[in-house]
Amino acid sequence: MNKTILVIGTFDTKADELAYLIGRIRAQGGDVLSMDVSVLGDPPGAVDVSKHEVAAAAGETIDALIALGEEGEAFEKMSAGAAVLTRRLFSEGRFDGMIALGGTMGTDLALDCAQALPIGVPKYIVSTVAGSPLIAAERMAADVQFILWAGGLYGLNPLCKSSLSQAAGAVLGAARAVEPPHFDRPVIGMTSLGSSCLKYMKRLHPELVARGYDVAVFHTTGMGGMAFERLAGEGAFACVMDFSLQELVNMLHGSLVSAGVDRLTGAGRSGTPQMVAPGAMDILDLAGWQEIPARFSDRPFHLHNRLIKSVGFNASERQALAGEMANRLAAATGPTHFFLPRGGIEEWDRPGEPAHDPEGLGAFVAAAEAALEGRVAVTALDAHINDAAFCAAVLELFDGWVAAGVVAAGKP
Repeated sequence: MNKTILVIGTFDTKADELAYLIGRIRAQGGDVLSMDVSVLGDPPGAVDVSKHEVAAAAGETIDALIALGEEGEAFEKMSAGAAVLTRRLFSEGRFDGMIALGGTMGTDLALDCAQALPIGVPKYIVSTVAGSPLIAAERMAADVQFILWAGGLYGLNPLCKSSLSQAAGAVLGAARAVEPPHFDRPVIGMTSLGSSCLKYMKRLHPELVARGYDVAVFHTTGMGGMAFERLAGEGAFACVMDFSLQELVNMLHGSLVSAGVDRLTGAGRSGTPQMVAPGAMDILDLAGWQEIPARFSDRPFHLHNRLIKSVGFNASERQALAGEMANRLAAATGPTHFFLPRGGIEEWDRPGEPAHDPEGLGAFVAAAEAALEGRVAVTALDAHINDAAFCAAVLELFDGWVAAGVVAAGKP
């Protein structure tokens, strides 16, 4: 149960806070590997990884960074060095979990360090801006944990001690309890928007499990798609079934419910076999507190809950989205197949439902077929994406890919 935690921070300005955090980790029986990412000042005591080592990992010296005269530029270089060292130290088996603390500067650096670690390694950031829209989805590691550092900008006090002591217990407890992912069977990466808007996984999941695969379904509400893209880009999946592209349209239209600019590129970049469908590409999801852009004021509106609300796209907008989707798929380096359900692409896109728009759907279907022709293999279906016929077509192609060796065979 002895675990070592990498503690990252500016030991010149936050020495007391870091010492308290380290003390709480050690009081619970954990070991600590400390990394100083200061620039101007020096720590009051010894650290395991000095600021000079961090700067050197970025190809810099502390004196050169000070000479820049720009705090933000200097700290960005320290972030690069800290990420390099975090990755290296973990690969050497030097620590089991990571925790960093800071304000905006420290959080910015901590995000890069967390991104440097694989999924399954506990990674915590104690931040004065935890949960803030300042932190874009693409900056966050797929399994990073944030703790809001109330009253923690400067100096120890009872409020910030409460946050820091919880953080010490959280990261050490996670390092002791974590079960890192072990892929004994091939994994299918699948996307969906909940289980009511898109329902295909309810049929596909048991069928794929019976064929000897593990199935990881990602919720495409920003963070889910970001985690999916990272894993797909690393080649973690035997096959991708990316049937919910809602985050792509959100990103293109400025919504905060986004997985970043790389959506729909990870599997193509890694050469992973991918099946794709345009699930929920007819609606724009917005954060519940976001103002609806004026250009959408006359559209069908759906308040899903207090966190998410949706508006519909018109025919011309859907045609443009089809073109962007096709361009991303055409750049793929591995087998790619597109399923085009002509009967609707999410549950509210049925006759009598609020998002049903036959004209808009028809425009999207025509634009998608034209944009994909000769570039990506397409199966057009006279069915809704939530119909059994859609799942049957997917499984037929999947079984064919397995038989042909395109996708690795499952394991009982």
